[in-house]
Amino acid sequence: MRRQDLLDVSAAADKAALHARLVGVAQSLGFPFLSATLVIEQPGAPAVMVSVNETPQAYADIQNDVSKGRRDPVLHKLKTASVPIVYDQSFYAAAGEGGLWEEQAPFGYRNGVAMALHLPGGRHFLLGVDRHERLPSNDRAMTRLMADLQLLAVHTQEAALRVLLDEALAVGEIPSLTTRELEVLRWTMVGKDAWSVAQVLEVTESTVNFHLRNAERKLCVAGKHQAVLRAMALGLL
Repeated sequence: MRRQDLLDVSAAADKAALHARLVGVAQSLGFPFLSATLVIEQPGAPAVMVSVNETPQAYADIQNDVSKGRRDPVLHKLKTASVPIVYDQSFYAAAGEGGLWEEQAPFGYRNGVAMALHLPGGRHFLLGVDRHERLPSNDRAMTRLMADLQLLAVHTQEAALRVLLDEALAVGEIPSLTTRELEVLRWTMVGKDAWSVAQVLEVTESTVNFHLRNAERKLCVAGKHQAVLRAMALGLL
């Protein structure tokens, strides 16, 4: 895999460009099918997911079946895993879900690799690639493939946060911030640091930071300045 291919993926300007570049890289690695998903967790509300994928149309209904997704052992592993997950028929059988593998196998989803990047602010990025053929049995070839896919995941999540985040937030409800969280963000917006905000509100600096962290989590961002920008974009400030 060429370094320029990774840079092109991370620089994708929109969802269509991200899809096209991802498909090209995945195919160069021997995978005709892929899914890249940005997951946004929202306090008190269902998680929001926005994806770019290359999936056979005939398989779309099965892939979008929520009940099957809840049973999928790969997805269960991704919730906490920080390393790539390699799957084949034996992986599903060991989890007691061999029937799921039997359903997806005719569409080419027989062998694959999936991984998750767990990010600040309740955000998660999932990347999966799939194919009919077996994965390399040679340790060296498999290690190289894992390294390439991990690099691809890192570069893809950078683009996903840029081109998919707004869509993900638009799909979900506008988060509800408390009066104090909004006050802290307003003072931050005019350039005051946590200590100065604490003096204005007559609270401790740790209390200000507590409200800032809560606001960042609800707005699915990392950092107080990003929280201010997101709150402004959503009309909260």
